[in-house]
Amino acid sequence: MINTTESLCADGSLVKDILARLQEKIGPQKLNAWFRNGTQVTLQPQHVRVAVPNPFVANWIETHYQAEISAVVEELTGWAKPVLVVVDPALSGQLRRGQLDAQAQLVSRATQGQARPRQAPPRRQLRHELEDFVVGDSNRLAWSAAGLVASGKAPFNPLFIHGACGVGKTHLLQGVCNQIGRRRSNNAPLAWRYVTAEEFTNEFIQSLRHKRIDEFRARYRHLDLLAIDDVHFLAAKKATQDEFLHTFNAITAAGKQIIMASDAPPRMVGELNEQLVSRFGAGMVVRIDPPDHVTRLEILRRKAAAMRVKVTAEAMEFIARHVRGSVRELEGAMVKVVALAALERGEVTGQLAASALADHLARTDSAVVLGDIEAVVAAYFGITVADLHSSRRTRTVSTARMVTVFLARRRTQMSYPEIGRAMGKNHSSVILAVQRMEQLLCGGGDLEWMSPMGRKSMNAQKLLDLLNDQIA
Repeated sequence: MINTTESLCADGSLVKDILARLQEKIGPQKLNAWFRNGTQVTLQPQHVRVAVPNPFVANWIETHYQAEISAVVEELTGWAKPVLVVVDPALSGQLRRGQLDAQAQLVSRATQGQARPRQAPPRRQLRHELEDFVVGDSNRLAWSAAGLVASGKAPFNPLFIHGACGVGKTHLLQGVCNQIGRRRSNNAPLAWRYVTAEEFTNEFIQSLRHKRIDEFRARYRHLDLLAIDDVHFLAAKKATQDEFLHTFNAITAAGKQIIMASDAPPRMVGELNEQLVSRFGAGMVVRIDPPDHVTRLEILRRKAAAMRVKVTAEAMEFIARHVRGSVRELEGAMVKVVALAALERGEVTGQLAASALADHLARTDSAVVLGDIEAVVAAYFGITVADLHSSRRTRTVSTARMVTVFLARRRTQMSYPEIGRAMGKNHSSVILAVQRMEQLLCGGGDLEWMSPMGRKSMNAQKLLDLLNDQIA
């Protein structure tokens, strides 16, 4: 779906030109999977807004295509506008089954190292800084631990940060890397590297194919700091896990530092090498929760300052009180309110905020919680969130999907039809999945699924208790 705001964009064809140019960069398959149906691109005075149906798509676009979108916009308009990715659950009904399957296939190829490898990240300034991180009770321990790593005074190694999407894990990792990059040892800059687990996997697979494994190891095993994001993507990838284990051992044996982030804690990442789980747990494992009210207010104040708009205290209080999910959802709500104020040429007041968010508050809260549930369940079963939305019916995916919809029904205010629309299923399938789980629980039954290492099973109630502990 292509959407333009005519009063803010004189040329209604500009967004079409942007997507056409983006297709040249990333290819038609990826554009159709991530930017057609269910995704809205609009140009605002201060930024480019990309609205998506759920937190998973938001995280994928932000991670893989945000830089490309920004470059295309600047190329076509001459404006260096930031790209804001926000979640609008109302868009979930526009997703098509073929599109969901295409997303799952693309994610699978990328995380298995079969996609074209992304260029190795250059030694450059990353986006986030530690001093820009908004600290509150929900993240203070993680922020303090990251500060110790950045200063070289951490009494622990590694640092493993986990939490739901959009709560600041990547911000902390990049902030540490930027600070490390400004330090020197023996008059030489410290060597650091920030990559996602997907990028690490891709580089490893490509180095094997092209018989350049020595070059790969040289890039990673002599670093002063290695930052690995999205560690849960290593799930069920035995060869990559073995290589990462050797990399981990080489770096820590040399007295150097490793910092990691994941949607789930080490023991909740499905099919993770027990040796890796042990090493991760030997350091400091810390969780980041969604921001509390005071922290949300401060995030909104800084967002308003960055957008150079005046927002009344009443409006900020309304947004902070009603949007209680991730930082991404909070900033997305602010963007929507400010955009409405710009269209109406009015002040950003509490009344305007209530009007702008009235249709989406309940669904937005539910979408955030559903996104958290999906991330935790997918990490545990060693699959991707895209698999949950696809038409795949393997034993593992079907079991994970059943657990997801059951938890969504118990932990959110979403109705059966809303859960079905969000996951690309009809509401009768959701009802049936919930009933099957209830029967298992009443009978004390076990859940069974297949892993790369063979059949696995666990008592249904015990598994739900484990997962519930990890859902914010």
